[in-house]
Amino acid sequence: MQHDEVIWQVIRHNHCSFMAKITTGNFCRNPYNITGVCNRSSCPLANSRYATIRDHDGVFYLYMKTIERAHKPNELWERVKLPRNYEKALEIIDKHLMYWPKFLVHKAKQRLTKMTQMRIRMRKLALKTREKIMTTPRKEIKRESRREKKAETAAELDKSIEKELLERLNGGLYGDIHNILPNYFNKILDENELHAVSDDDDVVEPEIEYVQGYDDLEEEDDIEDFGGFAIDESLKNNDDAPEDEEEMDTVDHKRLKIRSESALRKVEEDEPRKSKKKARVLVEVENEDASERQRETF
Repeated sequence: MQHDEVIWQVIRHNHCSFMAKITTGNFCRNPYNITGVCNRSSCPLANSRYATIRDHDGVFYLYMKTIERAHKPNELWERVKLPRNYEKALEIIDKHLMYWPKFLVHKAKQRLTKMTQMRIRMRKLALKTREKIMTTPRKEIKRESRREKKAETAAELDKSIEKELLERLNGGLYGDIHNILPNYFNKILDENELHAVSDDDDVVEPEIEYVQGYDDLEEEDDIEDFGGFAIDESLKNNDDAPEDEEEMDTVDHKRLKIRSESALRKVEEDEPRKSKKKARVLVEVENEDASERQRETF
């Protein structure tokens, strides 16, 4: 049988794991405590009939404990969900705590008011843009700064060495033969060529070119000469064809033979004519006084 007064005497005078003694007073760390103060009326362990309000992920619940369920620890607390509307939540509290002590009803409503105000402030703060405080890794910052300094000194050293070598090279200290890395050597050659081209652009005059005339006539003669060779090559290709192509129709073979024979005859007839042809020279004579021109052919 549960006796509230005996439980309170043991908790208050001997030991309670939820009690927190501070200079300002004694507080209770039990999550079911309705006020947070350690006293007889607010202790959830020493009162067999008790009510409180708790928050679960932004949702408020009304918890109620009665002496009839004291022998069932797993069903000791009855939980009722409260709506987000403040007035409707108060109505539900009045409905379920109608015949309960006035002290518990008043503290439950007071706790609901404080928790709703806290939820409103949390929403406002979440909407505001606030600066996030983050820790700076000191070791990583120092390590990166040291690496940057080493890289800068190495780059300055390389540049100074390159400058000194170029000055010696331009001064003729190494003579005609130089054992230099190919990348640097090509870089120096490119720079010298660019300087030379820029200097030559200012001095170079336009060049005069002479072009040979009557190119069209020679090209026509060359094309005629190539006619016979093309036909001969086509005949050779026809002779070297594989055996599968020899199975073609006899009519196509006869037509090809007739055309090739006629083409060969034309080539043979044109060759002596070309040999008889002579190159013609066109001479123009222009008198200074008269505007007429005389043309002679040889």
